[in-house]
Amino acid sequence: MPSLGADMEAGTLVEWLVKPGDWVKRGDVVAVVETQKGAIEIETFQAGQIEEILVNLHSKVPVGTALARIRQEGEGRAGPTAVVSPPAAPTFPPAAPRRGAPALRPLVTGPAVTGVRASPAARRLAQELGIDLTTVTGSGPAGAITYADVERFGSAVASREKKRPSWLDLDAMRTAIAAAMARSKREIPHYYLEHQVDVTACEQWLAQRNATLPPDSRLLFAALSIKAVALAVCRFPAFNGFYRDNKFEPASAVNVGMAIAIRGGGLAAPALHDADQLSLAELMSRMRDLVQRTSTGRIRSSEISDPTITVSSLGERGVETLYGIIYPPQVAIVGFGKAVARPWVIDGAVGPRSIINITLSGDHRVTDGHAGALFLAEIGKLLQEPNKL
Repeated sequence: MPSLGADMEAGTLVEWLVKPGDWVKRGDVVAVVETQKGAIEIETFQAGQIEEILVNLHSKVPVGTALARIRQEGEGRAGPTAVVSPPAAPTFPPAAPRRGAPALRPLVTGPAVTGVRASPAARRLAQELGIDLTTVTGSGPAGAITYADVERFGSAVASREKKRPSWLDLDAMRTAIAAAMARSKREIPHYYLEHQVDVTACEQWLAQRNATLPPDSRLLFAALSIKAVALAVCRFPAFNGFYRDNKFEPASAVNVGMAIAIRGGGLAAPALHDADQLSLAELMSRMRDLVQRTSTGRIRSSEISDPTITVSSLGERGVETLYGIIYPPQVAIVGFGKAVARPWVIDGAVGPRSIINITLSGDHRVTDGHAGALFLAEIGKLLQEPNKL
């Protein structure tokens, strides 16, 4: 059971996506765990064959508990291990969740779908979407369920639930956020800086670049801001890492956490991995994918557990200045506000320019205002030269 945040103590296993005998490679999603932040997809960081499942469905286990045994190629078979089970076996189908509790993604294997006629492709899609095939009406021969049937059913469900993701327990999420932020303000000596940057050239460059591109290939300013932060922490690595055991641990990669508001009031900040090494087009593509998956509860464990610095923006909400609270054990968060037209002096003359407020909340145990000012200045410099990002 991986740690999916500084405040996480345990998680509940709600779905296995592998079984004994399956072969997996590094990065494969093998299970789904329910936490206060929602349903998180758990990846394996070891390649091999699933030898034994150690935790049964619906078991709540502490962080650090082994979930399964993976046998690497060439290894001998291990002896049997006790399997962790829930206090009482769940009924099947699962009982209706209590009011306000997160809805679990239903399994599409086992007794609930015995005898259901469906194509292999339809079964795979149903498993991916978490759809119980017994609820789908088939249009194929003899009433068999086709891929198109599952696709239509999934679209209808998504439309009905658009206002609020079914997996999201806002009360639990707000509790988790409150605990993390209270710990942050209690333990981290914050300092705050603000820097105004002229982004007129940046906006002009964006407009020219996007003019000839289709909508799904256009860049947003958010991609440039994240790339600028990622490059700036390469020069100022003291803002990229973790404060643990009374010392700073610099991160080996730049994984920028992107604060994403979830419809209904939730918040998550999954990581854009190796953001400093991605082109702007690659970064924009990953941002779109991350926002889409986060809104539907498909965050991966590596994305929620390893951001090295967080970027938050409320410019699209009309906020001009944002002072963030550091998410422990990170040591910095950068905020971007709304670009506003202001009178600005350029070469001795006053003219209208597009100005944005960039803020830094830093951990005084690791850095100080002098370093923070240089860091913000570097971000501003990079944004004024968008062609070099």
